[in-house]
This record gives sequence, structure tokens and C-alpha cells, in this order.
Amino acid sequence: MIARRHQVALALTALLAAGAACLNQERREPVAAGLPAPPAARAVTLVASGGVLPDRSVAERAGYDAGGRGHDYRPMLSGVEPLVHGADLALCHLETVTGDGADPAAGSPPQLAAGLAATGYDGCATASEHALDDGAPGILRTLDTLDRAGLRHTGTARTEAESRSVVLYRAGLARIAHLSYAYGTDGRPLPDGQPWALNPLDADRIVSDARAARLAGADLVVVSAHWGTEWQDAPDGLQLGLARALTASTTNGRPDIDLILGTHAHVPQAYEKINGTWVVYGLGDQIAGEMFNDRGVRDSRGNESTLARFTFAPPAAPGGRWRVTKAEFVPQMYDVDSGRVIDLGRAIAGGAELEGVRDRIRDVVLSRGAAGDGLVMGN
Repeated sequence: MIARRHQVALALTALLAAGAACLNQERREPVAAGLPAPPAARAVTLVASGGVLPDRSVAERAGYDAGGRGHDYRPMLSGVEPLVHGADLALCHLETVTGDGADPAAGSPPQLAAGLAATGYDGCATASEHALDDGAPGILRTLDTLDRAGLRHTGTARTEAESRSVVLYRAGLARIAHLSYAYGTDGRPLPDGQPWALNPLDADRIVSDARAARLAGADLVVVSAHWGTEWQDAPDGLQLGLARALTASTTNGRPDIDLILGTHAHVPQAYEKINGTWVVYGLGDQIAGEMFNDRGVRDSRGNESTLARFTFAPPAAPGGRWRVTKAEFVPQMYDVDSGRVIDLGRAIAGGAELEGVRDRIRDVVLSRGAAGDGLVMGN
């Protein structure tokens, strides 16, 4: 990871009060006499992108880009690399398990993780309905692969202790907790004796984990939710109800959750500010091969997504809430022909077709009145 971010993420067991005490002590450490005062806390910027759901064609493209020597996903993501590297914290959503590279049916090539890290991502949500595609071995292999690439992860676990931990990132002077949950397993059973392998999308569980993250020292709590109805532009009843419940949860007058990032629907969905907290119902899929909708029809919306970018300013007084001072979305598209993720905020010179895709994404994102709360299209 780049040095300026100081992204040494702290995986702390939420139930250990000692860990929280250490973090609080570190934050309140006095300045020695005669030394300059520490710099004032500055705003931090977080970016998050949609599902990484590569199929065989995507792997073949990465193989071609590697010149036949393994797989290279960096060219595929080069169009969004400036956006990702430009943030203090960058989060992705890995929807598939990784394999060993020899059998595409066993999962994505392991070089995918290295490509995400090289693009500037710091960590990934891993809770999805595909997390159990290869059972417990798939989870183990995927998380080991992410570890080797230097990417943090949350949502699935190799051990019960790991499932109870809170992943904290340092972004500037802010500590940001990332939590991840999925609505289900696509009919696959949890591994025998491992009910903790995948975080369930349960309101009480999410709130409990968010409060534990605060105790562990989190200034900001970000929740990734794998939810919604596939191929539906509008959020469904579960999304709307859960979003209201989670954003209404507070402790001592302070919201327990600062941002909700949704995935699963395969298409971009609306952003909305609820109870003072931003909710992204669906980011769409950042990387996916040729997509077919629920009617079996080729649907280009499955290759459209947004990158969410939120700037948070520190509170005026210790213990207060970090406030969103700028909320942005950047429309993106995975071009299945070139095998590239395109930043549509910058690709206007591409012609009317790309403008039409950009405008469709914009209309969906703003469909629940987010513009009135300050959401703007970035580039």
C-alpha cells in the first residue's frame, strides 16, 4: 500500500476491551513539551466500487494482458486507478472465490487480488451468495490469497476468532471499520461446524457489530450489504426497511453506522440519505463478463456500475460524528470487448453511446432525490 495512507489495518477482536483501551490511549497521547503540536485533523476521502464478478472471459482477457504468463488485471482496471489511488481509503467487493489459476471453474485466478491491490484498493468485502461456491476450502483459499496481496477483508472467516474480529483501517487521522454481510448463500449450506464462516444480513447482528467497532476505536463505521433483487433498478422492500432500521440506530445520540454500501443486484441502484446517513442501495458490478438478466436476455446494465466517493470531515469536538462534506458518484462501465473498466465521468469524448450509458446511470442513482441532499456526479 502507498505510504501516504499509512494503511496498516488493525484486525482487533471486538470483545477485547483492552484493545479498545489501547487505541483510545494512543489517540489521547499528550504532546511532549517543546515539540510542535500535531497537525489538525483533515478530511478523509473514501471510495468504494461494486462487485468484482469475473467469469472465464474476464480471466482470458487478463491472461492475454499478461502475455500468456499468468494473469494481469492491472490493465483492466487502469482507467479507474487514479480515482482509487486518489482516496485515503479504497474498498472493493470481491463476489467470487479465488482458485489456484489452473482450473477456471474452481474460482478466479489468484492474480486478481494482486491486480486489485496494485490499483490501490486497501481491502474487500467478501460476504456474498457466491462466498460458499467451493465451501470452506474456497473461503480459506480466497482469504489467504487476499492476505498475500496485502488486501484486508471482512465478511467471511477462516476461524471463529476471525469472525468476531473488527477490521480497522487508518485513513489519515480517522480509524474506519469495515463490516460485510450477505442475505444468503444461494442455497449452499454453511460448512459443518462453521456457522460463523459467512456473516448473515441480520439487523441486530449488524448493529451489535457496529457498536463493537466503536468500542474498538472506530471513528467511522462502514457496512457493506449484499442484498436486493437482481436486475431491479429500484431498491426492494428488504433494502428499504433494513436501511431505515440501520440508519436509525444510535448510541448516546450518535449514529452507529456512518455509511451503507450495497451490492448484488448486478445493476446500479439509487443513493439516498436516510436519517442523516448515506445509503448506496446498489453499486452494480465493476467487473463482470457478458451478463444475462433474469429473463435470459443479454443485459448491458450488468456491466454498469458506480464508484462511490465520500469525503468526511472530523468532528468539532472529540467523540462527535465525522460528517460527510462531499458526496459523489462516478459512473463506470466494463467494456466486454476491450476488457477495460471505463470511467464514464471522463469518457465523454467516447461519443453518444457512452453519454447515453452515463446518463442512464445518473438518472437511476438520483431517482430517490439524492441530488437534493448534495450528491453530485464526480469524475
